[in-house]
Amino acid sequence: MKHISVLIPEGETSLSNIEATYKMFTKVNEALERAGKLPLFKVQLIGISRETTLSNGLFTIKPELDIRDDFKTDLVIIPAVHGDIVKILTANRDLIPWIIRQHQAGAEVVSLCIGAFILAATGLLNGKSCTTHWLMAEEFRQMYPEVNLMPYKIITDEDGIYTSGGAYSSLNLILYLVEKFAGRSIALLSSKIFEIDIDRNSQSPFMIFNGQKEHDDEAVKKAQNFIEHNFQQKITIDQLASMLCLSRRNLERRFKKATSNTTMEYMQRVKIEAAKKSFETNRKNINEVMFDVGYTDTKAFRMMFKKITGLSPIDYKNKYNRVTEAA
Repeated sequence: MKHISVLIPEGETSLSNIEATYKMFTKVNEALERAGKLPLFKVQLIGISRETTLSNGLFTIKPELDIRDDFKTDLVIIPAVHGDIVKILTANRDLIPWIIRQHQAGAEVVSLCIGAFILAATGLLNGKSCTTHWLMAEEFRQMYPEVNLMPYKIITDEDGIYTSGGAYSSLNLILYLVEKFAGRSIALLSSKIFEIDIDRNSQSPFMIFNGQKEHDDEAVKKAQNFIEHNFQQKITIDQLASMLCLSRRNLERRFKKATSNTTMEYMQRVKIEAAKKSFETNRKNINEVMFDVGYTDTKAFRMMFKKITGLSPIDYKNKYNRVTEAA
C-alpha cells in the first residue's frame, strides 16, 4: 500500500486542495474495495504540529501525524498556500529539511499550485521543470532562477517530482497520479465522478498578459510602454534602441533580463493579448481583429495565437465571446 502524506503548512492553506486530494485517493480505495480488490493508498494529513489554525482564523485542521513522528511515506503532497511568500516560507521553514529527508529516503514529492514555492525552497527543483499559478510566474522566476518554470503547463513530471498549475488544475495532477498508480480505467472513473477533464494539459487559455514590470530598468519600461501604446504599428528593435539611445544588443540583453521575454516575444504577447480582449468583447471576425492588432499574415497570426493561448483564434472566440453568449 502506498503511503501518501498530505502536508498541512502553517498559515493560509488551500482547504480545497487538501480535501480534494484526500477524497480522490480515498474514493479510489472505495472503488477497488467494491470490485473485491485491496485498497492502494493510505492517506494521512501531516503537519508541523498536531493542530494548525489557518491565518484567517475560520478553520482549524488537526493532522493525524506531525513531522516529528517516525514513519515512512511514499508520496509527499504540498498544497497551495496564499499570502506573502516570504512570510509563508519563514513560517514553514521546518518543512524544508523534512521534505528533503523524505525524498532522500525514496519518497516522490508533489506541489499543487503555489505550493511550488515551498517545493522550490528545498532545492529539489533546481535544474528541473515545474509549473505554478501563472499569476505568480514572475515572482517565482525572480526567487528561483535555477528552476525551469513552464507556467503554461498544467502538469510537470520529472524524476519523481510533480507540480501542477494554478487553482483547480491541481485536480488534473491528482488524477494523473491516480492513473499512474491505479491505472487508466480507475482514472477515467475518477474523472467522471469528480467531473474533471482528464486530458487538459495547458493553462494557456486562462493566462492574462499584464506585462512584466516588476523591475527597475527604466529604459526597458519605456520600451514596454511604447510597445503597449503602439502595437498596431510595425515596431522594430532598431527603432526602440535608437529611441532609447542604446545599442540593439544592449537593449535585447536588458529587455530579456528584466522581463524574461525577448523584445520580439513581448511585442507578440502584447498583440495577442489585445486580440484576446477583442475576441471576448465584440463581433469582429478573425481577419478584422488580426489587422486591428497589427498582423497582415493570416497564417502567422493563427500560429502565434495558438502558440500563446493553446487555442486557435476561432476556438478562443467561440469559447469566450461575451457578445455571442448574451445573444
